[in-house]
Amino acid sequence: MVKAPSKSELFDVTGPIHLNNVNWSEPNHRRSITASLIQGVYVLEHDRQRKRIDHNALAPIWWQFFDFRLIQMLEDHVDSSVVGAVFEYQSPNTNQHDHIPPESWPPKYVIAFRGSVFKPDTQLRDGQLGAKLSLNRLTHDTRYQTSLKAVQKVISQAGAQNVWLAGHSLGAAIALQIGKSEAREGFLVDTYLFNPPYPSVPIEMLNNPKHKARFHLASTLLIAGLSVALKGTNTHKNSSTTTTEHYDPFTTLCTWIPNLFVNPYDPICCGYTGYFEHREKMKSWGVGGIERIAAKDTLVSLVSGAFGKDDEALHLIPSAVLVKNLHPNKTEFKIAHGIHQWWAPDLNLQSQTYNFS
Repeated sequence: MVKAPSKSELFDVTGPIHLNNVNWSEPNHRRSITASLIQGVYVLEHDRQRKRIDHNALAPIWWQFFDFRLIQMLEDHVDSSVVGAVFEYQSPNTNQHDHIPPESWPPKYVIAFRGSVFKPDTQLRDGQLGAKLSLNRLTHDTRYQTSLKAVQKVISQAGAQNVWLAGHSLGAAIALQIGKSEAREGFLVDTYLFNPPYPSVPIEMLNNPKHKARFHLASTLLIAGLSVALKGTNTHKNSSTTTTEHYDPFTTLCTWIPNLFVNPYDPICCGYTGYFEHREKMKSWGVGGIERIAAKDTLVSLVSGAFGKDDEALHLIPSAVLVKNLHPNKTEFKIAHGIHQWWAPDLNLQSQTYNFS
């Protein structure tokens, strides 16, 4: 007996069908379409597991509705699951962008990554990736390395300005690390990260603002103190001078500004809210120097450094556009962490741009 598809897989039931007249200069449209492409990757994997092919496949409408075509599926070599996809935009009107600035053009390519799929075929492998993420070891995994090579190939052929990166949950972590890697090479790729994991105690879930502030301050002071004590300053001296060169992989990313979409009721990603907002408070208190140190590290990365492992805090970034979903009906965890919330037409969003300086 063939199992009936869930409603979440059906585009005409839960998809953004209200976007039948797309305006690519509108941030809400860009967000909704990007999230829809990520859902397309989820459904691709569901199609694979349930052997839905040809006219029975449910995934294609998730990108075809917005004039994209699938040109490559990205697979995990360990479990053969579909973890990402490369989509190419098929413009219905080649002259439609003549009178709008380039920053409002649609992307030529979108490379999207799904999050964890808790099904028998994928839950073990996805769980392993989640564990590596929490230990700052995600970039050592073959899934990340294969994904990075695929992105680099598209960028080399099309140019970074024509490529968008996107991901949800675990997929957002992969897209984030790829975006950071490419930014350090000088390729600033537009990046859309939905519910990106922030691996720390979910302080933002506390209801008492004073308790949250105290936890943030204590954490900042602890991390900053350990950073100074354990890391020190790397120096490079030549034979003719005593000048010191500093290479800071964190601040080299300042000009790359990814888009982060978080729900305050999602304990997996809500830490980004406190991370950025607390940084601004520290600046206003005149102690931004301490926060600059703490912003670059976590306890996990510092402990790794103490044991000789040079693993940066994978989730930390200097700059971002942080978009919070404040809709009162998006508080249940399954909804708060889900991808479907991000194309709903009635969202209550709050957006803030943070720049590291």
